[in-house]
Amino acid sequence: MILPSDHPKVPPARVGVLLVNLGTPDAPEAGAVRRYLAEFLSDPRVIEIPKLVWKPILHGVILRTRPAKSAHAYKQVWQEGGSPLAAITRAQAEALQGAFGPDVIVDHAMRYGRPALGERLHALKEAGCERILIAPLYPQYCAATTATANDAAFAELAKMRWQPALRTLPPYHDDPAHIAALKESIEASLAALDFEPQAVLASFHGMPERTLHLGDPYHCHCQKTARLLSEALGRELIVTFQSRFGRAKWLEPATDAVLAGLPGKGITRIALVAPGFSADCVETLEELAIRGRETFIAAGGTHFAVLPCLNASNPGILMLKKILGRELAGWTDAA
Repeated sequence: MILPSDHPKVPPARVGVLLVNLGTPDAPEAGAVRRYLAEFLSDPRVIEIPKLVWKPILHGVILRTRPAKSAHAYKQVWQEGGSPLAAITRAQAEALQGAFGPDVIVDHAMRYGRPALGERLHALKEAGCERILIAPLYPQYCAATTATANDAAFAELAKMRWQPALRTLPPYHDDPAHIAALKESIEASLAALDFEPQAVLASFHGMPERTLHLGDPYHCHCQKTARLLSEALGRELIVTFQSRFGRAKWLEPATDAVLAGLPGKGITRIALVAPGFSADCVETLEELAIRGRETFIAAGGTHFAVLPCLNASNPGILMLKKILGRELAGWTDAA
């Protein structure tokens, strides 16, 4: 059909894939961190406290004290290309470009900070993507991560007159492709160490314990990932939870407490993996690799290693290609 000369330009129909991760400040400075934390900690999916109670605490205490401390942590791991999380997520999207055929655009976004999820969703639509797969890169489902990423995508659709069709990536905590990729990556990293660990810890991001009782499957997903990975590796994993915040009771055992206690039990050589993170970030590179090491060595440990996340490694990209391709089935012949 020949369009009228005054018809608006219509891009060819495409499919979009939007990789989504948590977010990061624009710079390792207190002002940038304050803006990031204000957005992050204002999300009711993240902080499940009534706004009337939480807002004075957030603006009167936390945003006055925490940004400087967090900025110091970011400075220790900041790279030339920005924060590790932003750089790695970008590299993952670039590595997947073209993996699903010429008519599939792979982009990336952050739930908090930039590139903003809404901005990139609109950009994909403008590029002709009539069908878009939103892919939160969280293996284990949690309302504070997966759900809020999906919430943000749905909220953007509510602003559009002409909406694209949308699919969302389900959790892949027990997917054989994910477990196999973790196994390959961890075995290669362990083989490269100059010592033999007496124990391997699997540290997951913590959540308040009440989220478990409210029905969030996150704790169960973490335990299943660890069990399947332990079976694949043929060795026991010690499961712990990191990044406690506030006074509420969090999932246990706490990573820092376990690290402080192991040398007293005669375990002085350990390796640590973080199978809940799709990309290395301040939580793995600063909290675990720097502060975790300090805690362990101060308690009498002698050898300590944090193994890399899947990142944009070959096993990681092949895994993403497989699970994303599965979700694209019916939308593209290449899926």
